[in-house]
Amino acid sequence: MAKIKPFLREGVYYFRKRVPRRYSSVEARTIINQCLWTDSLDIADRKTPEVWSRMIDGWEAKLRGETSDAEERMEAAMDLARTRGYRYVRADEVARLPIDEVLKRVESIKRPNGTIDKKEADAALGLVAPPEITPNRAFELFYEVAADKLVGKSQDQLRRHRNPRIKATKEFIEVCGDKPLGEITTSDMFDLRNALMERVLRQEIAADTANKSMTYLNAMWREVARAKGIKLQYENDGLMLRSNAKKKTRPPFSDIWITERLLAPGALDGLNTDARLILLGMINTGYRPSEGAGLDENAIVLEAKTPHIIIRPEPWRSLKNIHSERTIPLTGISLEAFREAKQGFPRYRENSATLSATVNKFLEENGLLETPNHVMYSLRHSFEDRMLRANIDERIRRDMLGHTLNRERYGDGGGIDHIATLLKKIAV
Repeated sequence: MAKIKPFLREGVYYFRKRVPRRYSSVEARTIINQCLWTDSLDIADRKTPEVWSRMIDGWEAKLRGETSDAEERMEAAMDLARTRGYRYVRADEVARLPIDEVLKRVESIKRPNGTIDKKEADAALGLVAPPEITPNRAFELFYEVAADKLVGKSQDQLRRHRNPRIKATKEFIEVCGDKPLGEITTSDMFDLRNALMERVLRQEIAADTANKSMTYLNAMWREVARAKGIKLQYENDGLMLRSNAKKKTRPPFSDIWITERLLAPGALDGLNTDARLILLGMINTGYRPSEGAGLDENAIVLEAKTPHIIIRPEPWRSLKNIHSERTIPLTGISLEAFREAKQGFPRYRENSATLSATVNKFLEENGLLETPNHVMYSLRHSFEDRMLRANIDERIRRDMLGHTLNRERYGDGGGIDHIATLLKKIAV
């Protein structure tokens, strides 16, 4: 685009530009004479392309609003509002804004000739009818409007994120139908609650499972409603089912069981190589199985003074939380395992969902579970117990396990060499 040259008029700079023919349906003027409100040519030169670009953005938003698609009309109105420097809110919310902001919005809808620009009015005063988005459509839109929350998740992680939300959506539709979000009532939500409670009473599902379904729906719908200008009508109070179930905690494997049964010669020979080495690596590191599975050659550092692994977000997987990112020294049998797995575990790197099931099935079939309540994850508890019995500081224990610390973290926790010295004393 050719540079627009500002010109001085009565001590203030303006620019003059013909409106592109493309926008003739949404802009009555053919020529724009725009005041830049400055007497500085340098400032005028900087402001001109910015102001023109905002005008283009506004016209484009208006063009997108000339559609029969309700979602696109709402999106266009929201874009136009952002271009004009304010947030799109529904008409009833506009009425509750401070009077000076209401007046500012009203002034913005007037054309230079004094007539009202309907598209500007729609955006400024929240007059666009909200689209009728059903739960099925809301599920699809959720993964667009909440994309920032899913950055870094692998395809396997995304699948596990989507599946319970698909299930919850189907459960609602089976009970109440695929009705628009804005028409869902508190009564509908209690109908769903009653249907789920019947399944709980028949012992088909746990109360916690039913509660999660309602939580998933509410979280998805609120994200979509906020993004699409929909006002939800239902209330959540009293929806959650009472659960008397105690939170399951996995017992740790005893040191004797680990050394005499799991590490007995040939005990793990029937397990595929990647699963076997991930399990052995877990004994003296306490990582989550998915964290071990996600390691590659760049996160396995064997040639350093203190061999270690680096748990961090990778392109193929995200971590549970920010505290999960950490460096763990390698000791004992775990160091031996990683010397055999310098490249990591390609079999499970991008699909760790089957890892625990594979290991747990093998341990059960071969009599390697200390009790029926033990699972692969119990090795993480064993590692924590050994650190606790050795009086290792809470800060280090939480750092090694990727847990939060209920106080400020200062320093590096003593450094990797110091931590390795402590872990070597409890290594299997």
